[in-house]
Amino acid sequence: MTEGLKGSFPSDEGWPFAKYLGACGRVVAVNYVGEELWSFYNAPWEKRVDLARQLMDIAEQLTNNDFEFALYLLDVSFDNFAVGPRDGKVIVVDAENVLVADKRLIKQNKPENYDVWYESRFEDCDKEACLSFSKESLCNRVTVDHNYYAVCQNLLSRYATWRGTTGGLLHDPPAHVAKDGQLEALLDECTNPKKRYGRFTAAKELRDYLTQLVSSSSSSATAR
Repeated sequence: MTEGLKGSFPSDEGWPFAKYLGACGRVVAVNYVGEELWSFYNAPWEKRVDLARQLMDIAEQLTNNDFEFALYLLDVSFDNFAVGPRDGKVIVVDAENVLVADKRLIKQNKPENYDVWYESRFEDCDKEACLSFSKESLCNRVTVDHNYYAVCQNLLSRYATWRGTTGGLLHDPPAHVAKDGQLEALLDECTNPKKRYGRFTAAKELRDYLTQLVSSSSSSATAR
């Protein structure tokens, strides 16, 4: 399943997976993509913002793409992503728990409620890599917010718990970011939305906001 996924969605075509080199019997060879995401948990703020932006970009790419295949990440944790040592690019390294949904087929077959937007239910389970989802709904709906929910809850927000540490990749923001309050509000709405379809809107606004922060960090570095 993992080899087939990487072969069908190759990194050479822009998919965020490790490059599949080949297999012989039970041995599978993939390229080394760098340290696991957890290694960057206490990296400088500018680096963590860039990684967070990339994670949200991955969530968007796997949800909406020109091929109309939605790839839903069912096991999202810091250990399942890595960061390239040269280009700093985030890659999904564990593709064993990925559900692939053919949106064209869903539109063609039109199962019950196929065109009703599916909202993942927030679950504060106080465990590592906690996610709540319905495989049936993921396979039968065209518009789904699961990947945004998974990345926000398990990697970015204050609800993220991993290796005894609580708080996501965007913990302890600079004073001016914390005072603004926009980041925390977007992360909370992306994780545990208070409005109907709020996660869809929050995810888009969060990507835009993180892009702004990355640009600001780049400008400051250039000025120095």
